[in-house]
Amino acid sequence: MKNKYLFFSRTISLKPDTAHEIHDVLCANAAANLGYDAVLVYPDTQRGKFNPGELFSPFHLRYPEQDFVEFYDVQEKLKIATLPMPWPIDCVGGKFTASMTVLTRYYLPFHLLPQTKIVHTRDWNFAKAAVKNQIPTIYERHYFQSEKFPAEIVHSPFFQIAITQSEPIRQSLIEQGMPPEKVVWLHNGFDQSFLLRQPQQAEEWRKQLLENERQQLVVYSGALYPFKGIDVLIDAAKELPHIQFAITGGKEDQVRAYQQLAKEKQVDNVKFLGWILPRQRLVSLFQAADILVHPHCSGKSADFTNPVKFFQYMASGTPIVITEITPLMPFKDMPLSAVWCEPDQPQKLAQAIQQALDIYPRKISGYLHNIELAHQFSWENRAEKILSYVEEPLRPAMTI
Repeated sequence: MKNKYLFFSRTISLKPDTAHEIHDVLCANAAANLGYDAVLVYPDTQRGKFNPGELFSPFHLRYPEQDFVEFYDVQEKLKIATLPMPWPIDCVGGKFTASMTVLTRYYLPFHLLPQTKIVHTRDWNFAKAAVKNQIPTIYERHYFQSEKFPAEIVHSPFFQIAITQSEPIRQSLIEQGMPPEKVVWLHNGFDQSFLLRQPQQAEEWRKQLLENERQQLVVYSGALYPFKGIDVLIDAAKELPHIQFAITGGKEDQVRAYQQLAKEKQVDNVKFLGWILPRQRLVSLFQAADILVHPHCSGKSADFTNPVKFFQYMASGTPIVITEITPLMPFKDMPLSAVWCEPDQPQKLAQAIQQALDIYPRKISGYLHNIELAHQFSWENRAEKILSYVEEPLRPAMTI
């Protein structure tokens, strides 16, 4: 039956610092949770012996292995299909052995098309191919657009909607030829597991992380790039030696670099935890914290970022210190248990953290209005909003 809600990602790996891959997986996972026949499709980059049979019968659905489940924290309904890329694909020069050619001119029309109701992807080449094959298509673009869109693609009735994460990016797509009525911006979401209370596991985190008679824990989770405000956070921690800080995320070399920076700055109250697995352990870590901190530097990246962690923070019920950057300002009027501060200012960040600790004592059950406000920003709600922009006859049917 032609009812697959097909999510295509160019790369899926089990490596740290994979925000876009996490986005792709959790979008597909949310659609599956809603009851759609969702399947995440991506190239198999594991090189093995040449097997012609794989090329003639490549589309096999399966449930993800345990390491995939633990890395991405997905539920039991999502199915995946890896498309084989045996030698000579991408090993021998030439257009016809390029992986994208195989994907869009062979796998898509001959093996995916017969079962696919709609495609959802961040890959523009795959989106174009889907439209040319008359498959309803949802395209996501998270960065500014610098090249003109082909009119025959974006004006096609099969090109249903483009999703961005901020108004500036939406405008850049329109400037490059995207019809205004076919592009909207939506916030990212959080996974349902962040709503589950884990008091015992949270207490174990506190026993593990609090030391030197420190009684309060501040946690940051996310990528370890300077524009994310990590340097600012380390400097703020130095102003608050009586408070324990924990920073998660980042690749191994980034973690080592920031550990060295903290050492050079003589900051001894920051622990770098690296990439936490299984990912569900983040749920209890967030609940273990007295405060969750969302630092960010000003600049171009601050104008269009739409960080997943903000909604995870909300769902955890833990009070938040939030940097005043453009995408988050609409939340300033919400009755959140939160303190806001200017970007780029370590001392002001430190003051905001201390203020939040004074105003919002830790609650094992979390601050309920944060949790209640978070519900509208689940990945499942986002998936429903996206499909509302798709013409009803072109939407996949639910299987439950």
